[in-house]
Amino acid sequence: MKYFVLLFSIIMLLTGCNNNGGTGINPLPNFDAMWDYSHPDSTEMRFKEILPLLQNTSEFNIDADYQVQLLTQIARAQGLQGKFHEADSTLKEAKKLMTEDMSIAKIRYLLEKGRMFNSLGDKEQARPLFLEAYEYGLINNLDLYTVDAAHMMGIVEPAAKQLDWSLMALEVAEKSEDERCRGWLGALYNNIGWTFFDMQKYEDALKIHQKGYEWRKGQNNPEATRIAKWSVARMLRAVENYDEAMIMQQEILQELQENNL
Repeated sequence: MKYFVLLFSIIMLLTGCNNNGGTGINPLPNFDAMWDYSHPDSTEMRFKEILPLLQNTSEFNIDADYQVQLLTQIARAQGLQGKFHEADSTLKEAKKLMTEDMSIAKIRYLLEKGRMFNSLGDKEQARPLFLEAYEYGLINNLDLYTVDAAHMMGIVEPAAKQLDWSLMALEVAEKSEDERCRGWLGALYNNIGWTFFDMQKYEDALKIHQKGYEWRKGQNNPEATRIAKWSVARMLRAVENYDEAMIMQQEILQELQENNL
């Protein structure tokens, strides 16, 4: 009985009346915030629980667009579980509902179809989908998904081209005013910096890691900031600036000791 009452209460909170008098979800749940990549099975279940609540309002553009985007993420959750046949069926359903004005839904569809093929080991079919997503994102100023597409291009391309795609992703992220897109910067600075390091391009590596450290300092994440600072110190050693490297390492050690870490 308690479970039924709780479930009923949640449904009542999620459902309401839209401006046209129909029953629907108002406001629409932020399903992106519901993602748990460590548990795609439970994520899929949560996403699927939203779908029935959209049926009465699916004729309205905002809900139809939302529904297509949600389906792409259900497909992603299915793909992460290795349920590729189901993921393919879900993406086909999304494509049937998609219209030309659904720009975000379209790029998310391209990304998830590409990810499905990539997970299947079919990079030849994945590559044109990611490339189309990247180009479409640039044209339509969809920075968050453009960076995602560039990131995926770096995965499916030969090693010699991976750095180029990472740098293209970085350029978009640095110029973007979308804070979600700029959230990619930490990982991009780190990965590109260490790629330069592995190539023995130490000056380039130092510049990138310094940018990463400066960005991290504004993110209120002490652990990630320490890692970025340590990376800068490591690059300073690589360019034989031992004195400055030592100062930074000692600062890190002092911080760890003061915080009992």
